[in-house]
Amino acid sequence: MNGDQKSDVYAQGKQDFIQHFSQIVRVLTEDEMGYSETGDAIAQLKEVLEYNAIGGKYHQGLTVLVASRELVEPRKQDAESLQRALTMGWFVELLQAFFLVADDIMDSSLSPQGQIWWYQKPGMGLDAINDAMLLEACIYHLLKLYSTAPGLEQPYYLDLIQLFLQSSYQTDIGQTLDLITAPQGNVGLGRFTEKRYKSIVKYKAAFYSYLPVAAAMYIAGIDGEKNHANAKKILLDMGEFFQIQNDYLDLFGDPSVTSKVGADIQDNECSWLVVQRLQQATPEQYQILKKNYGQKEAKKVAQVKALYEELDLPAVFLQYEEDSYSHIMGLIEQYAAPLTPAIFLGLLRKIYKQKK
Repeated sequence: MNGDQKSDVYAQGKQDFIQHFSQIVRVLTEDEMGYSETGDAIAQLKEVLEYNAIGGKYHQGLTVLVASRELVEPRKQDAESLQRALTMGWFVELLQAFFLVADDIMDSSLSPQGQIWWYQKPGMGLDAINDAMLLEACIYHLLKLYSTAPGLEQPYYLDLIQLFLQSSYQTDIGQTLDLITAPQGNVGLGRFTEKRYKSIVKYKAAFYSYLPVAAAMYIAGIDGEKNHANAKKILLDMGEFFQIQNDYLDLFGDPSVTSKVGADIQDNECSWLVVQRLQQATPEQYQILKKNYGQKEAKKVAQVKALYEELDLPAVFLQYEEDSYSHIMGLIEQYAAPLTPAIFLGLLRKIYKQKK
């Protein structure tokens, strides 16, 4: 299956995936909505779900669906296996929503024009922390319902519990590294090293890239340690590539295409761009970065961007992109079997040369 076909598979599955969300909401809320004790809280949960889980790219959730279609034996691909993959994809999307709600609060993120983040809603504020926790709790509540209820018992229940818990822990560790490396209002360029950057990316983003494929493997009955270890070798490097691409597009991407206002410079982020620039900065250039990085003023942001362009970081990134593509293709050739390489090739081709 080539890259265009894989993109079509994502597009075809997206409508089914979005439609399945109503079932997820119904299972979580329908029975308890009328309870006098918890009805108000369940109504709040419904609003939290519908505001925060819908409207994204659904890349992680759709990856579960696409990978499942590649992994499940053709004779076992029926309506039940499709429902299982759609449901598992939404578990991953709920985890993503949990991280995003919490991350927006911690970063005091600016929302795109015409939108507001959940914590910015009138009267919400830090109460959104509890709503983020609700989103995460829904995953384990649903996992139990769909994997242990009479007639629905699944052998992979414990594996999935451990997978989601480990993914949450690793991502939280990555977020902690990010926060202590670039605390708000405290610009410390000395902390922005290549080693620290790679650690942040590995824990905050790369491990999370393994989650949807691993989930698809488990529901397909693939639980061997070697198979999962080999998949992880490919997907961790792919996750790092994806994050570096995201850092690049934050500044050099077209906002009309990326649908976001890049603010890594203003937010004092330990970004791939600033790490690359610091590695080759003269003492004078270092002082310019120190004076202007992590500042909100447009003039100061422009001075940082000028330093990036002076080093021709767009060209540096394009070379990195080509090198990474070749490297990951080599990993797929070496480690994909006995899994079908199409899973990994499709993911790589989906993000290679991506502009958003």
